[in-house]
Amino acid sequence: MSEPDKFEDDLLCALTRTGEGFRTEQAAQADLVAGGYRRGRSRWRRRSAAAVVGGAAALALVGTGAVYLGAPGAKDPGTVRAASAPAAAGGGASPAATPTAARSSAPTPAVVTGEEVLATFRALLPKGEITEAKGRGTDDERMNGTFAGADLVFDDGQGRSLIQIGVQKHRPRQAQVPGCPPDPKLARVDSCAVTTLPDGSVLLLQQGHEYPDGRADTKEWHATLNGPDGRSISLSEWNAPQEKGAPDSRPNPPLTLDQLRAIVTDGSWDRVVAAVGFDGVDVEAVDPGLSLADREAALARLLPPGVTVTGRTGGPLAATFQLARGGTTGSVVLRVENWAKSGGNPAERAFKDAVTLPDGSRVLTSGTGGAPDVKGKPPVVNVLRPDGVAVMVSQGPGEQLLTPDQLRAIAADPVWKTAK
Repeated sequence: MSEPDKFEDDLLCALTRTGEGFRTEQAAQADLVAGGYRRGRSRWRRRSAAAVVGGAAALALVGTGAVYLGAPGAKDPGTVRAASAPAAAGGGASPAATPTAARSSAPTPAVVTGEEVLATFRALLPKGEITEAKGRGTDDERMNGTFAGADLVFDDGQGRSLIQIGVQKHRPRQAQVPGCPPDPKLARVDSCAVTTLPDGSVLLLQQGHEYPDGRADTKEWHATLNGPDGRSISLSEWNAPQEKGAPDSRPNPPLTLDQLRAIVTDGSWDRVVAAVGFDGVDVEAVDPGLSLADREAALARLLPPGVTVTGRTGGPLAATFQLARGGTTGSVVLRVENWAKSGGNPAERAFKDAVTLPDGSRVLTSGTGGAPDVKGKPPVVNVLRPDGVAVMVSQGPGEQLLTPDQLRAIAADPVWKTAK
């Protein structure tokens, strides 16, 4: 469903934004497009160094409220091309792509250590000197078993190159399908192709540059494989010993596109993939069983006199309800989740200092006194009930038709105990 990276800057705005009336100058818009593409491309590298709150990579805290936004589902893109087709330069390992669906199932290891991940990676590289090698396994407590990877500096005699690989696993319909930039020239991408393999895996191969704005000529070549079993294996290499801030050490990164493809599709990653836990939140597990109509009916009964619901949009967990009071319009964002059967709310620790109600529910309210905070974010009320039901209520786009006390009353009402 995200998080990420959509959650990194302002999760609440991602839930409630309208986009109406937003305009940018053409140059600024181009920078945003290129920058957004780069940020998405490098997300897996940031995640390899970041701690995951409570094991849910998609969890973010807005103010003092815990709000989760999942990544949207994506359809198989088939085969698309942007710029020139990728061309292998120089010698390389012959592609050894074994369809993931056709591989024999091996016993699932409980843990894969960083040393094992690094050894798997090293075995797939051509001959050369390897230094500064580090691995991260599923025993890394900071990642809660949802990431494995390795990075090293490789030198085939033509210059030192940083090479990194990361392995994650996404739940069905939560994977972000790799894609080429809409404007390759703007993103400084020389070649890019996304291909669907016979087993249904989606493979991206790309040759581009680290800096879309041209501040340096460091090149980055990249491969990403998303498999039907949820695997997402990302491999990047540079023609420098560091991703940023180091002089280029060679004209091009050392591995050809054929070699990148061979590494990410190699069957030796099966054991690592099996050990990596799914990231994000299992939407089906926390679905409270309340339809949009159910939630609208409950919300309508809780609204103050004169405020009515005029429309709704949303999914299984979160929805935005359009409101009206006379000629004034507004909206409210409502999220209901049932964590009773899912091993505990990953936001549990955020409620440590929350206000506890007589029934045992814990309440968190963002903003000063429940009003919009200094950054202009509307108040957010989060309630975690003893039965595992979590409710989030916030003002959405439009006029604020509800007071902070009314938001708290809606979020804390026992009606939400009807969740399955």
